[in-house]
Parts: sequence; structure tokens; C-alpha cells
Amino acid sequence: MLKFDKVTKTFGANTAVSAASFTVDKPMMIGIIGRSGAGKSTLLRILNRLSDATSGQITFDGLDVTALRGAAKRSWQSQCAMIFQQFNLVPRMDVVSNVLHGTLNRQSTLATMFNLYPTPDIHKAIDILDRLGMAAHAPKRAEALSGGQQQRVAIARALMQDPRIILADEPIASLDPMNAQVVMQALRDIHEEDGRMVIANLHTLDTARRYCDRVIGMRDGRIVFDGTPEQLTTGVARDIYGADDSFSESMTSTQIEQSAAAAALMEKAAAL
Repeated sequence: MLKFDKVTKTFGANTAVSAASFTVDKPMMIGIIGRSGAGKSTLLRILNRLSDATSGQITFDGLDVTALRGAAKRSWQSQCAMIFQQFNLVPRMDVVSNVLHGTLNRQSTLATMFNLYPTPDIHKAIDILDRLGMAAHAPKRAEALSGGQQQRVAIARALMQDPRIILADEPIASLDPMNAQVVMQALRDIHEEDGRMVIANLHTLDTARRYCDRVIGMRDGRIVFDGTPEQLTTGVARDIYGADDSFSESMTSTQIEQSAAAAALMEKAAAL
């Protein structure tokens, strides 16, 4: 379905992504790990066409993504939805309107100016919010929500696009461990229930192992690991992060105590 063929991105004398090649032949949840500056975000931005590759080719079901221009490029971006670390919501706008922004690519300019949306789209937005445990917050301003709740609204906005691929750029980097798990489980459920491909940049190894089917490790712009979560050993992680024997996975952990009390809190957080 998805193929990267020697994709490279340079910024002047600096190479952010170097000859990245991999193939994904079916919908799966993929985690991309690596230290800051490894090229993870640039890789996703190239796939979404927020940034252009300097060389190489990306194809999806035979479509040359790297060659798209104009309306064809915008159409691809609606099929390849992006979720950001900073949520990118409109703070003073209500939650359901933020979700409906996922339909802007197919709305007229007039409808967009006056915030007018078809009734079926409004119902769909509320249904998606309900799926993510956020329907009760639909009339609230986005700025009134917690970080974890805002990220779920951002996921709902992405789903409004009805994309084939969801890209998540460090979706839990600014969240506490409890909300991080709620957001990651939401992405995992979307993959499993909808059959959508999900590719997420992650900064914690335990998260990649727990939620992903496949893990890609990047170092200095190059892919240095591509395998299953079980193959992501501590030794492999040291190589990905360029660390010595003092490297400790606990430094990147989002694990919480799985006691009865913690489990109860997770259920409560999912319901909020």
C-alpha cells in the first residue's frame, strides 16, 4: 500500500532524512522512534506533503504522492490526516466546530466564513466525539478542556476527514502518563476497528512496544531499525538513540502502576 523509496530531505547543507526506504503492505499501526532531531517529524511531513522531498519517491496504492500538485495534493492531504503535539485547535471555538474543521477541504468559502455545516456532518462529528468519549464536551470551548481531551478532539477532527492514513506527530509528548495511555488506546482502536493505517512518532519505548505492530527507528535521518516490538531490545534501543551502557529505558517510560486504583482512574479519564 505504502512505499518509501530512497526518500531524502535536505535543508541547505543539513540532511534531515537520508535515503529512507520501507514498504507497508497492509494497514497497521507503526511507531517511529528516535532522539530529537532524528528526522521523525520531517518524515511524516513529507508523507503528508507539508514538506517536499528533495529526492526519492513515495507511492500509495500506485499513486505517486511526491508528484502531486494543486488540487490533487490537497485531496491527498485529506486522505492522510495529521495530528500534532500542540493539538492545533481553535481555542475559543466550541469542540464540535473544531471537529467540523476536518471537512473544510470540501466546504465552500462562504460556508466556511459563516461556520455553516450540513446537518449530516454535524451528526457525524457528534458521533465521532461520542466514540472517543467526548460527546458531552461538544458545546464547550476547546480551551476549557484538558490536554488529553484536546488531543482526542484533534483525533476526532482527523477522523472527520475519513482518511486512509492517520499521522500522529508526538501525540502524547505533552500529556501525563494517564492521558497518554487514553490517547494511544484511541489511536489503536481506530486502527483495529476501522482498518486505517496509523503512523505515530513516539518518544517512549514502552509506548511503541505496547501499541504498535511495527517499529521504525531513526538516527541522524537514517532508518536504522525496522522490526516488531519484540525485536526492540534494550541493545537495539541504545543503537537507535546513540547511547552507551548507561542508557535506561525508564528515562522514556510512560508506564503507570497498574493497580486497581489506577485502572479505575483510566476508566474515569476515558469517560470524561
